[in-house]
Amino acid sequence: MRSFRIGSLFGIPIKLDLTFLLVLPLFAYLIGTQIEEVAGILNDGLAAGIDIGAVSGGTTPLILGLAAAVGLFVGVVLHELGHSLTAQRYGFPIDSITLWLFGGIAAFSEMPEDWRQELNIAVAGPIVSVLVGVGSYALFVVTPESLSGARFVLGYLAVLNVALAFFNMLPAFPMDGGRVLRALLARNQPYAKATQQAASVGKLFAVLMGLFGLFSVNIILIGVAFFVYIAASSEAQQVTMKAAFQDVTVGDIMTPASDLHLVDPETTVAELIRRMFTERHTGYPVVDADAFEGERLIGLVTLTDAREVEPVEREAYTVEDVMTTDLQTISPDSDAMTAIERMRDHDIGRLLVVDDDDLVGLISRTDVMTAFDIVQQSGAVAPAGQPRAAD
Repeated sequence: MRSFRIGSLFGIPIKLDLTFLLVLPLFAYLIGTQIEEVAGILNDGLAAGIDIGAVSGGTTPLILGLAAAVGLFVGVVLHELGHSLTAQRYGFPIDSITLWLFGGIAAFSEMPEDWRQELNIAVAGPIVSVLVGVGSYALFVVTPESLSGARFVLGYLAVLNVALAFFNMLPAFPMDGGRVLRALLARNQPYAKATQQAASVGKLFAVLMGLFGLFSVNIILIGVAFFVYIAASSEAQQVTMKAAFQDVTVGDIMTPASDLHLVDPETTVAELIRRMFTERHTGYPVVDADAFEGERLIGLVTLTDAREVEPVEREAYTVEDVMTTDLQTISPDSDAMTAIERMRDHDIGRLLVVDDDDLVGLISRTDVMTAFDIVQQSGAVAPAGQPRAAD
């Protein structure tokens, strides 16, 4: 998500995603267009005494809609703070809280695997939402009936925050209720297995929400369902991979240097592409053979680098002209998950494995996925030194 920081609370950066700037006026508009119906419901359910004529004339609906939308997202921030402060209490740092299209996200640096900790963190958000709803209702009660606009906003926030707390407690992983479900499942079975089971339930709920949203023509609910389904699948895969790669190092799954295809910096881009086609590789370490220093790693060249040169100019350009010299490296003793996260964070397909400035191998996404398949099927990685495919 593309976001920018607007401040911080309790040392936690608060960010706005660009999608939030689209959804806030949309929410304001939707609330404003339904103000008469909602005011009627509040009058019937809470004896609000709202003068519908006073809140439905001129630009008042849009102003009250904007106030209610802003109040709603303030409640979302407080909800995420509930999660975040509870997580910090257990020693888990929080990178940021971001408001975006579907509400808020607290970015955890690390997810707890102790079921009690996860249970407490998960329920903290809905508890805060209920407290925000209760607080809004208390303000609603003491607000004079002559202030119909203020009573509308406070009554709306009181009902909606409590409703959102209950909605978040649906067992639709990775929503709060789904995390509660995983915590309870993890009491007597492995964390990864509990995650897979909770994710399966979450995806089922996502399908049901999507169908309900489709038949009721609720675009927001369809969007939430889509997000839940994708997020459940993604987190389940990540947790499963982390469990599979426990105690597995980069050295266990990398392609060793002896099996690597290297390229000279003076090789033309045209020759490089021919080699990529025949050898079926898309990335090569670039090594400069020095008579006194031996082979020296100076860069990495990929198919993406080569494609930046126009076909008619590829004989004139060399690998040295297009290679990447800002190398992302990792040591062979690092754990495999560190390599996976680094490739993901830098959006790259491979890392050079370096030990004391010497190139000892290369780890690619292909290596990772091949090892993951082997670990899942046999419970062990391939023996050290066995050739592996390089991407």
